[in-house]
Amino acid sequence: MNPHQPKKMLILDVLDILRRRSDEEHRLSLSDVVGLLERDFGMRADRKAVARNIQDLVDEGYPIGFREVPRASRDPRTGEERSANIVTDYYYEHEFTEGELRLLIDGLIFSRHIAPRQRGELIEKLEGLSSVHFRSHVRHVSAMPKDRTDNKQLFYTIELLDEAISRKRKVSFKYLSIGTDKQAHPRRRPDGTERVYVCTPYQMAVNEGKYYLICNYDKYDDVTNYRIDRIMDLEVLEESGKPFASLGTADGRSLDLGRYMREHIHMYAGGTVRVTFRIVRRMAGDIVDIFGDGVRFFNETDDHVDVEALVNEDAMVRFGRSNAPDVVVLSPQRLVDEIGRQLHAAAEAYK
Repeated sequence: MNPHQPKKMLILDVLDILRRRSDEEHRLSLSDVVGLLERDFGMRADRKAVARNIQDLVDEGYPIGFREVPRASRDPRTGEERSANIVTDYYYEHEFTEGELRLLIDGLIFSRHIAPRQRGELIEKLEGLSSVHFRSHVRHVSAMPKDRTDNKQLFYTIELLDEAISRKRKVSFKYLSIGTDKQAHPRRRPDGTERVYVCTPYQMAVNEGKYYLICNYDKYDDVTNYRIDRIMDLEVLEESGKPFASLGTADGRSLDLGRYMREHIHMYAGGTVRVTFRIVRRMAGDIVDIFGDGVRFFNETDDHVDVEALVNEDAMVRFGRSNAPDVVVLSPQRLVDEIGRQLHAAAEAYK
């Protein structure tokens, strides 16, 4: 036994070895654990002591799996055959499977609202939830474009927003915009002072790889969205927030996040309107993905189908403009006119 490693530490060292060095695909025998104890901790222990400590961990509810192998032996005194189970192939049953961790890590890799350094730190923590045999796609992190805001306050901002939402309090913050110098700058008033926003936060949501705050800007009676990675110097105020149901665009209803996200594609804020538009039939699956199951298909032909959906007007203008001519808005007429105007202006710009 290493004199610098107390005997009572044996069980903790055994647990550490099992957690870091094993999983269901990479199991350890007693001999393996004994060898790793000496190599990693300078601790010498016999097989019986290691087996006893592993059993103590199992009895205490630690997620340690193993395999029992029947073995027959003969009593040297009586000559009788005896059977017993030998316990071997120990492994730590990690809370997350490798597939689940890869899914979480890939989600971080493609999250544009998290700066590369913070992304790397989070990925490293996630990798630590599995054994050393786990290999994620961390090589992709360096290939991702740099987050121009590189907001080091991001996680603290999220914590404060969560507190404000729970306590139903208003918040104040400054908001960043990207300038032609490719740097983030606080928005300013006409007199040059930094603008401070006072809002009632309702929910945080991810859309198209960006993290948004759904809130009410205090000066108005509707809902707006802000990129959380562009919020800085946030403070939770003691003033009570406006109930969502009291807003003019809420119609007395509480916030239904799923419905809100379906109606506000691309996170455009403001009210919603019932829109009908014609699409090529092959886009039907994309329409359900974007607008949800609440859409209605009708007037179906071999090539086209009409769609009815409840959606934010500005978002629909962008959607119709970006997907023309495969998408043609039919009503309301003001949207038809606006999309036509923008497409005509675009065509004129390319003459």
